[in-house]
Amino acid sequence: MSDPTSEALYLVDAYRKRFEAEVVSAREEEVVLTRTAFYPSGGGQPADTGVLSLPDGGTVRVVDVQKTGEGILHRLDRTSTLAPGDRVTGEIDWARRSAHMRYHTALHILSGVVYRQVGSGITGNQIAAERARMDFSIPGFDRALAESFVEGVNQVVGERRPVTVRFLSRAEALKDPTLVRVAQELMPDVETVRLIDIEGFDVQADGGTHVANTAEVGLARLERIENKGARNKRLYLTLDAPIPAPVDSTH
Repeated sequence: MSDPTSEALYLVDAYRKRFEAEVVSAREEEVVLTRTAFYPSGGGQPADTGVLSLPDGGTVRVVDVQKTGEGILHRLDRTSTLAPGDRVTGEIDWARRSAHMRYHTALHILSGVVYRQVGSGITGNQIAAERARMDFSIPGFDRALAESFVEGVNQVVGERRPVTVRFLSRAEALKDPTLVRVAQELMPDVETVRLIDIEGFDVQADGGTHVANTAEVGLARLERIENKGARNKRLYLTLDAPIPAPVDSTH
């Protein structure tokens, strides 16, 4: 079985904006590449968009990215003349990707805070470039409790904790219920589980893209809460700008 990280560059380097690859297959407005930095939609995180530079000097927009049985499929804004073996250069829309990275990491911190405070897992989440939401199964959920969760998020953001990626076998990951906090039916059917480690605070299984330090998230604000049923409480948050790096007073 091939290493998925050799094809999916975003799994090991979320900051990679540009890459080169060969075409595996192409038809009309779809293309599969030997490797890609474009994130395909999944886990509540939308797909990346961006541009492919073609061998003839032209470009096409990548408007959607999906995982399929034949690989990671890039949907284009028009029909191209690409053929197997052609070399292309891809460049992702960095403003969109970086926003998704910040919000995805914010949700991981939020999940860790909620798990510590009330022991609840996740029943759903959704990320956008301007806000994110997370769903929990929490009896007695109200705005005061939600505000306390967001305060906990901001404490971790201010602690400037490193965020790293590591990998574990599925069997080992499932032995530790704290690593897989989503409902079991949401757990991907994969042999190797990718872990996002917020140093000294939280480790969770996840396939999305994340910032390298919690300070890059920026301070969170509670936008609103919703009661979606007896077992589903929803919290929306927005983010301020990333926290600036501390000034080095020795220079």
